[in-house]
Amino acid sequence: MIIRPWLRIGMAALVLALAGMAAGALVVSSGEAAVVTRFGAPVQVVTEPGLTWILPPPIERGMLVDRRLRTTASGAHGVLTREGLSLTVQAWVAWRIPGEPEAVLRFVRSTGNAPDLAAGQLRTLLNSSLETITGRYRLTDLVNQQPTAVQLGAYEEDLRARVAATARETFGIEVVAAGIERLTLPDATLTATVSRMAEERRVAAEERQAEGRRQAAALKAGAEKDARIIKAQAEEEAAAVEATARQAAAGIYAKAHAADPALYSWLRSLDTLEQGLQPGSRLVLSTAQAPFQALVTPPAAPVESR
Repeated sequence: MIIRPWLRIGMAALVLALAGMAAGALVVSSGEAAVVTRFGAPVQVVTEPGLTWILPPPIERGMLVDRRLRTTASGAHGVLTREGLSLTVQAWVAWRIPGEPEAVLRFVRSTGNAPDLAAGQLRTLLNSSLETITGRYRLTDLVNQQPTAVQLGAYEEDLRARVAATARETFGIEVVAAGIERLTLPDATLTATVSRMAEERRVAAEERQAEGRRQAAALKAGAEKDARIIKAQAEEEAAAVEATARQAAAGIYAKAHAADPALYSWLRSLDTLEQGLQPGSRLVLSTAQAPFQALVTPPAAPVESR
């Protein structure tokens, strides 16, 4: 079979066209961006996934940029709190390249599209931000037995905001989140912290003891006041009962005296002896004197009325 020259030329042109099309096809996957350069100078940034056509090399070239989420840790880094106490902090950041063409170009120009280089720059930025942010907080804001007193969330947010501002402006990197992976106390700081916490507990205990003594004194004073009131009421009631009893006794005595004065005098003499003489008492007196005459002289017989 003889192939004519024009057919050969057409087939060669078709092969060349297909090769040019293959060389000019740029496939952008999800989570990627592409920077198209023409003779080394960027002319286009593609952020949408799909197929993009460019001029075949060496006229234009496509550089794929990975926009997937990455994490970078700072490693253990020594910092100082606001009161000058030492801490060892290890932090992390989650970052990615945003979809804006300006951010993609800034990342490529500042890092040469090298994620490892960008991670190293972020690590340095993270350490310097840790020193600055930690200096705004006291140790009790980060390490405390009271959960409500811990401001770790605000600390992490301040760290993220500071790193994000510099990373976006310098490297075109978007910092999604930042956090504290590890926070430890050196021996000197730990000793000082334990001593301070012990002193706080001692002061709190003394305050509670003082409050307990104050409440006990108040209760005792109240009880003594109530006791005095009750005693006064009881004495008042007893005096009233005694007065009533004396009044009743006086009435009985008056009736007895009116009925038989001699018998009344004799009984009163016996009452006087009973009250005056106690067991073991010895008296040498004349029985003719009152009230001892009642022992030897009986009462006169009552006079019968006619």
